[in-house]
Amino acid sequence: MYVGTASFDLLLGDVRSLKQKRSVVRPLVAELHRTYAVSVAEVGNQDLYRRAEVAVAVVSGDAGHLTDVLDRCERLVAARPELELLSVRRRLHGDDD
Repeated sequence: MYVGTASFDLLLGDVRSLKQKRSVVRPLVAELHRTYAVSVAEVGNQDLYRRAEVAVAVVSGDAGHLTDVLDRCERLVAARPELELLSVRRRLHGDDD
């Protein structure tokens, strides 16, 4: 069994309030969950309205599949025009950990 996580540090575009931030982050979280069947949540920078940290977690029996799903999630986030992907932090855990 393998567990993979990816944390996306995001800079939001023309956002001037926490309410506007929610209108950008919530659809992103919902789309990641719906499209790739991953666990996803906003995990950081919740008090800053132009920054967000969104994390994704995946469990798989195959490390290759796990990497593929995390790659697809990263491409989806990077393709969103209303935000800028500043950095990605990945972690993979296997049975040996």
